[in-house]
Amino acid sequence: MRRRTVPLLLSFTVTAALAATGTAHPAPHTPAPRTPAPAARAAAAPVAGSLVTQDLATRGQGAPVYRIPALTRTVEGTLIAAYDARPSMADLPANISVVIRRSTDGGATWQTQQTVRNEPAPHGNGDPSLLVDRETGRIFVFYSSTVNRGFAGSETGNDESDPDIQQADYSYSDDDGLTWKHERITAEVKNPAWAGMFAASGEGIQLRQGPHRGRLIQQYAVRADGANRVVSVYSDDHGATWKAGTPTADGGDENKTVELSDGRILLNNRSAPYRTIAHSSDGGVTYTPFQRDTALPDPANNGSITRFAPDVPADHPRAKWLLFSNTEDTGIRRNLTVKMSCDDGRTWPVRKVVNTGASAYSTLTPLSDGTGSNPRVGMLWEREGYQHMSYSSFDLKWLGGVCAPVTVTAPAQVRAGERALFDVRVVNQNDRPLPAGSVGLDLPAGWNSTSVAVPALNPGQGATVRVPVEVPPTATGTQQVKGVYSVRDAHSYGTGTATVTPAAGAPAAPRISALPVLDHLQAAGAAGPLGDTMVYWIRVSNPGNTTLTQVELGGNLGNLAACARATLAPGAEYVCKGGTRTVTRADLDQGFAPELTVSGTAPDGSRTSAPARGDRTELH
Repeated sequence: MRRRTVPLLLSFTVTAALAATGTAHPAPHTPAPRTPAPAARAAAAPVAGSLVTQDLATRGQGAPVYRIPALTRTVEGTLIAAYDARPSMADLPANISVVIRRSTDGGATWQTQQTVRNEPAPHGNGDPSLLVDRETGRIFVFYSSTVNRGFAGSETGNDESDPDIQQADYSYSDDDGLTWKHERITAEVKNPAWAGMFAASGEGIQLRQGPHRGRLIQQYAVRADGANRVVSVYSDDHGATWKAGTPTADGGDENKTVELSDGRILLNNRSAPYRTIAHSSDGGVTYTPFQRDTALPDPANNGSITRFAPDVPADHPRAKWLLFSNTEDTGIRRNLTVKMSCDDGRTWPVRKVVNTGASAYSTLTPLSDGTGSNPRVGMLWEREGYQHMSYSSFDLKWLGGVCAPVTVTAPAQVRAGERALFDVRVVNQNDRPLPAGSVGLDLPAGWNSTSVAVPALNPGQGATVRVPVEVPPTATGTQQVKGVYSVRDAHSYGTGTATVTPAAGAPAAPRISALPVLDHLQAAGAAGPLGDTMVYWIRVSNPGNTTLTQVELGGNLGNLAACARATLAPGAEYVCKGGTRTVTRADLDQGFAPELTVSGTAPDGSRTSAPARGDRTELH
């Protein structure tokens, strides 16, 4: 296959508008022996147990908007962070550029922002995903290239010169990210029956074991047969040629893959209210049907999954360790959380919240081979309503977890106003014994329990204990119960549900709550945020035991009438994207925090209400 190629940036200090100029096929990069790179060069080591965060790009500084994080560590140990520089919040088609920043000291400092691909309007290039060939050192950054049409509007076909077809492009570097050249592979990888096709942003993978060892895999979302689907694009010759596998039969969206310890590939897909997963046993050519992973709540947002120690053999104690990040919420892009699995993704007992407030896409990459006593991991993520592209790093000590999955099982009957006994099982997945610990339950408001001792556990051994729970007489509906296992200074978690049988003659307990979370800022047109519109998500919940009517909100956000509802059943909730705020000079000086009141009418005609305050946003 002959490709459309474009000579690119000669150095990272030059930015130029580029267009396709020829069809010569570049010679594949010759594999060369590589030695592992040091975790960092001449950088002060972060404090053990710390989460360190810095902003690599900020809205309005250099570009109006920055979005879509990608992150990798090269064979030389250099960190490369890639993302979109956008003229607005709009996706492609738009005059978007792919930019990067490099760090040669493990993420302590970052070099000046460098443009990888920029073209004059109406051309655009965006949604980057990085992929490193660990055998040759070549760095790929995949992205979508458009002129007139984006994913939703792209025509079918694979004509690489058609401005109405969304194109599959990548840039590559053979000098550790200093200079880049372009490739277009649409004709190679796109079935002409497909419409839109774009690389799923973040980071691709290279298989380390099995019959397809060395295979490069980049995930794509495609529009085929009238539906969004997922497909792997792969190369077995270091990127000289690329092929597309078979699209998933049951939908899909932005997604990631990870190689498991047994050589299979786990696909993890953006989906609400829970992530969906599939497996491949043929190197990413085909996948099993999707299944929900209820341990991974998701608001349909791009997340990340990676091996903690990618190169260790299958019998290594950390071979089955996976890391995952996403906004752990079923409806709002908030609560960015990192989780760890110790069994190839079957359970996720370790978790730590990075940011409870507004956050969106995230991508993880290990900062070492993962075999040290306290390895660090890097994460690039969108913070505070897409105002910042932030880089964080953390270590095992900060995660504070233990490989010991927790299973919570409620009794068949949970009656309001009575005591219930919950079974909590803990299993030691470590390669060494665990001393005696304890388990407790994180319960809904008004429920009470005490912690219970858990005996010492040998490797592979489990124990089930019974935890008594006092259920309040006003309890109703299906409630989530979280089990927390504590041993030494480490914790692991698991969740279960309890369906409550209401108590006969229980008193009415009307309750209501709300949570406002910033989604994004909509530019007003003038430079700077003054006059821009802040757009908020608002979750309204009824944790009481009576139906509420005439649900309304008031406060210092506009457009709140759009979030009113006629009725809200007990235990129900809804998410509204409606609250707005026009940025004032006072907001710029002092920041802004939404202050709301939510109210509803109980069956007896009385009004119940509650205050709701969101996080303060500093505007830039």
